[in-house]
Amino acid sequence: MILRFVSLFYLCVLAASHAGGVLAASLASAAATPNIVVFLSDDHSLLDSTVYGSTEVKTPQMQRIASAGLTFTHAFVASPSCAPSRAALLTGLMPARNGAESNHAKPRAEIKKLPAYLKDLGYEVVSFGKVSHYQHTSDYGFDFFAYDKYHEDDAIPEGIRWLRARKSDRPLCLFLGTNWPHVPWPVGGDEFQPDTLKIPRNHVDTPTTRVSRARYLAAITRMDTELGAAFDAAKDVLGENTFFLHTSDHGAQWPFAKWSCYDGGIRTPMLAVWPHKIAEGGRTHAMVSWIDILPTLVEVAGGRAPSGIDGRSFHGVLLQPSLSHRDRIFTTHSNDGRMNIYPTRSVRTADWKYLHNLHPEYYFSTHVDIVQGNDAGPYFASWVEKAKTDPTAAILVQRYHERPREELYDLQSDPLELKNLAADPLHRERLVALRAEVTAWMISQGDQGVVPVAPRLLSDPARADPPALGAAKKTKQ
Repeated sequence: MILRFVSLFYLCVLAASHAGGVLAASLASAAATPNIVVFLSDDHSLLDSTVYGSTEVKTPQMQRIASAGLTFTHAFVASPSCAPSRAALLTGLMPARNGAESNHAKPRAEIKKLPAYLKDLGYEVVSFGKVSHYQHTSDYGFDFFAYDKYHEDDAIPEGIRWLRARKSDRPLCLFLGTNWPHVPWPVGGDEFQPDTLKIPRNHVDTPTTRVSRARYLAAITRMDTELGAAFDAAKDVLGENTFFLHTSDHGAQWPFAKWSCYDGGIRTPMLAVWPHKIAEGGRTHAMVSWIDILPTLVEVAGGRAPSGIDGRSFHGVLLQPSLSHRDRIFTTHSNDGRMNIYPTRSVRTADWKYLHNLHPEYYFSTHVDIVQGNDAGPYFASWVEKAKTDPTAAILVQRYHERPREELYDLQSDPLELKNLAADPLHRERLVALRAEVTAWMISQGDQGVVPVAPRLLSDPARADPPALGAAKKTKQ
């Protein structure tokens, strides 16, 4: 009888010990769940930061974050305009598959979006500022969002204030989207001297260009300041077990950048910090796309990367930067209302870029040249004026408006994509192979190259807007 009692007591102790161990393991697992903070900048070209080699604009906060984590040298967006780029990030699907092909378009309602994946893992998912496109945020299923209208520049300080006042114990995924350096660029740009600036070789050097560039660089410094404040708040409030990601939705509002599939439009800064997981001060040349961010965040959160999407998790690259990821990056652009109607598809390898302009008979235009005197300054008019007497300026202006059906660039010798090799017989085999890749990719995506609005044609000297458009022009993109 005594022996039975002792045995029963011993079994109870073991059971209690096991239950306690399971509880402790459960609590430890919950405590190990990382918080996630994603900071998105708006219209920021990769080369315009200290991290990526600029000596003109100082971005000390980007540099500090890069020193604390991993710098991606070959990160790319899915599309070089705001709504398609952000929809691709938040769905893990390319524009033809999620439905947001044109700028200002939304992805289809039935598609599962990033907040839902993270909420399935127990996260509170919150958005401040321009995370999706303007006033689309309610369609994405965030637990809370605010300041998603055009240039609501209180978004980042208010998001930080919200974070510091938060009381919840749930793991958090916080998206912070600044409007900088999207136009309107700050008037003045007094911290930069226009006369001393270095103008990129694919721009026309005029006094107005220099003033506009000074304003653009001033906008970058505002973004950088907000980035540093967000990084510090995340560390202060959420602690070291926080994954912090910074990237931009595409390149800046300059010719051959935003609205174009050149690297100036699609190649984006990307920095990642995760103490005790990501080694400090690393750089990776792994090619990653914005569609890869969704499955990566799911894996960071402890989940399994979803199947059936276009994105592929680069979680492994975070931990081992020497790993490769993609050997091809496909990008797509359709139109931005009727300000820009120039559908393009491209494929980029480590060394080469092929672009297929679906309608070379179209006249390329954007807010840059249509909205003269816009918030970014009327610099394009000065390009056109200089082109009347300067052959180099004339070539750039013509190249901006008129583009051939196919473009092929050797990115190692020609990183600004100035010398089109598509007609060069020495590269015929490469051209044919890359053309076939883009064609096959479009078919796999169900991409029919639809143009949803009436184009401007090179053959139409007037290239006039319909009356309704002319009365409703805006500078919001």
